Amino acid sequence: MNEPSLGYGTLAIAALLVVANAALSLRLGLGVGRSQLVAGARMVVQLLLVGLVLKTVFAFGSPWLVGAVLLAMLGSAAWETMSRQQRRFRGHWSYSMGAGAITVATLPVTALAIGLLHPDPWFDPRFTVPMFGIILGNVMSGISVSLNAFNITIVREQRAIEARLALGATRDEALAPVRRDALKSGIIPSINQMSAAGIITLPGMMTGQVLAGMSPFDAAKYQVLVLFLLGGATGFGAAAAVMAATRRVTDARHRLRLDRIVGREGTP
Repeated sequence: MNEPSLGYGTLAIAALLVVANAALSLRLGLGVGRSQLVAGARMVVQLLLVGLVLKTVFAFGSPWLVGAVLLAMLGSAAWETMSRQQRRFRGHWSYSMGAGAITVATLPVTALAIGLLHPDPWFDPRFTVPMFGIILGNVMSGISVSLNAFNITIVREQRAIEARLALGATRDEALAPVRRDALKSGIIPSINQMSAAGIITLPGMMTGQVLAGMSPFDAAKYQVLVLFLLGGATGFGAAAAVMAATRRVTDARHRLRLDRIVGREGTP
């Protein structure tokens, strides 16, 4: 069977869908048309550059080069986690908290994937980089959503939280409802992803492997493994981020410290 060709003209036709959505946004006054066009252009540039970088990484096959790529991906994910929050912690905390939670969740789960599938060599960039990227993307989204929900709710529920603290509750007890709701917000998308897989959607990895000629049953087994890894990593990352946020938004005397949280523009 001949493989379908994918030329620049084909990509341009597909891009018209985004342009049409931007025009619809302008017509309906949604205010997101510019963002759609910028996101589409940014996506094209990023993916083409990544394609060139990975071509070089694959050619050299150096573990040091692979490690540098993974570190760059971690740094970028931490920045995106911080930039997506409507309210975030002052100073370096917003970035370092996201970076720490992402690292704690992503590296061990990627190492587990390497241990289970035994690529040869173990740092094989054709396996390590894509697997790391899949896990990292899901962890980043879960942490970003959880931290954003946590910080917004803390500010909104300030009086109720301070009342519980005044009545003798510890910070963990006073913030338990907020922490629970924030974690649910971050984890539910991964639950929906697992629930819908196979019945409503064919996940990207399975689709790609089937298109590449792999047996659908074997592709399904790989996808099951990946979804388990993603679900675990997202939960670990969101929990680590929310636990760290609980400590940061309070002090050793169990007082609420909203002065440590700022809005998107750096204002309280």
